[in-house]
Parts: sequence; structure tokens; C-alpha cells
Amino acid sequence: MEKGLADLLGPESVTEFQTHYARNEPVCIPHGEGELRGLRDLPFLQSLESLLARWPYEIQAHLPDLRDESSAVESSAADAPKLFRNGMGLLFNDVDRVSGELKEWVMNLRRDLGLSELTYGRCLVYATPDGKGTAPHFDQNINFVLQIHGTKIWSMAPNTSVLNPLSRHTMAGEPDPELASYVLEPLPKKMPPNAKQFSLAPGTLLYVPRGYWHSTEAAGDSLALNFTFTAPSWIDLFTTALRSRLALSPEWRETAHDSGADRFSDLLETLVSDLPNWRAEDILSVTEGDPSRDSSAQNGNLRGSR
Repeated sequence: MEKGLADLLGPESVTEFQTHYARNEPVCIPHGEGELRGLRDLPFLQSLESLLARWPYEIQAHLPDLRDESSAVESSAADAPKLFRNGMGLLFNDVDRVSGELKEWVMNLRRDLGLSELTYGRCLVYATPDGKGTAPHFDQNINFVLQIHGTKIWSMAPNTSVLNPLSRHTMAGEPDPELASYVLEPLPKKMPPNAKQFSLAPGTLLYVPRGYWHSTEAAGDSLALNFTFTAPSWIDLFTTALRSRLALSPEWRETAHDSGADRFSDLLETLVSDLPNWRAEDILSVTEGDPSRDSSAQNGNLRGSR
């Protein structure tokens, strides 16, 4: 079977999704009982017990003070059930490590979204006890959430304080210094009044845009599968290519020292004179590999329209 964006979206065409994607809007898509069975029927996703029995790595358990991954402890699979029964949500990171099928999904979705080859794509599984969830926050990545078991209520609101954040932020905490430097207006302390709610029953898919405020609460014990993509910004692509180019120069590779301001000024002047010769294609050839690859992916366009 295919394992790409069109298959994940089901009744929603890629063209329709592309409109929401460009506007940074969430999309909620109910799937029928027979849809996405290849994902929903994975043996280790049949229950929390099935997942724990097959899980060889540490598990992140969210402490009840913040109900957030910024306040968490590491747990073994043997200890996790007790923590879950005590009301702590569990996060299984990089689940594609234990599933070749999920790894293929991650690779194909990244390609279909036209994201850079430097993108960190992975699968997460969230196990959430009844009545628990995550505190309001936004992420620097984009997410597709597929509800597997139980029901989870999502509250979501557009973010008018920060556009295109480079880091995650929880409402209960302080923003990191870089994030604080480009905040447009004070960060809210509670979910904005224009927040909308989405109820995710088993089989429902939710697209969570980058930077969008959201919080969750489970109605019954919940298990959800996330496809998460932390894509580089243009800043990341440029600085990666810049380092690659400057590394060719023995002068730029000299040891920096506190009395070298004049030397540094000379190096910056040579860089300024070289910049007019730079082309986007040159930079992308460094970060993306073969510049002759599909042009729609190179330009960041979505592919696979029905």
C-alpha cells in the first residue's frame, strides 16, 4: 500500500490541504472505520500494554505540575504503567526506530511536503490517562496527529504573538532569550478566547500547524500517533551552507582570539565582496544534495495532489 500524504489525508485532497497549509491553519479529518488500517492495526499500537511490551527505550513521563514535556522524568517500560495509573501522561519518542513501516511513512511524508532533507522527521506516541492532557503551548514543528484509541479534546488558537517560532514555548514558562527577541506582543497566560475545540475519536487525523497554540485533554484513556517534522528555516539552510563555504578557507579556519578584531574585520570584508556571487541554487546544493532533484520539492511545494 502507499504510505504518503494523500493516503494520510484520505477524504481531504492534497490540494485542499495545501490551502490550509499555506495559511498555517489546522485541519481535522475524520477517517472511516476501514481507512488507515495499515497504521491503526500496527501490533504495538493495539494497546498501551502492547506498546510497553515491545518498547526497548526510556519513556518520558510528564509530571503533574505543568503537564508538559518541559517538566518530565524518564521511566522504564516496567515502571511506566504505575506512573500512568497515577495520572501521568507518557511520551514514546522516535517510535519509527522500532518500525520500518513508520520509518517509510516519515520519509514519504517529508518528501510529499517538500521539506528540506535536513528536516528532523519522526513518530511519537502519546499515552494520556483519562482527564489528563498537555498544558497550552506551541511547537516549532508541524504535526499530524492520528488518534488510535480513546478520545482526546484539542483546544487550538492562532498565535498572534510569534510568527514562525524557532523554538517551543509553554504558556506557564518564560520564553527563551532568542524567542523573546522577536515576540510581537505579550505572550498570553491562558488560551485565547477565540480558541476552537476539536474532538478526536479513533481514526481522526488532526494537522497542527507550526506555532499554533494548543492544549489537550483525554476523555477516557487515550493513545495517539504523531508524525512530527522539525524543518530548518532559511536561517538554518544559509548558515549551514555558509559554514561549508567558509571551511574551505584556511584564513577563516584560523583560531579566533580576543586581540583579532582587525583580522576579523578583514575576513568580513572578503565575505561581503563574495556574497554577490552567491546563488540560491548553490546554497541548496549544499544542504539538499543533488540540485537536479524534483523542482517542486526544491521550492518547498506540496506534491501528490489528487
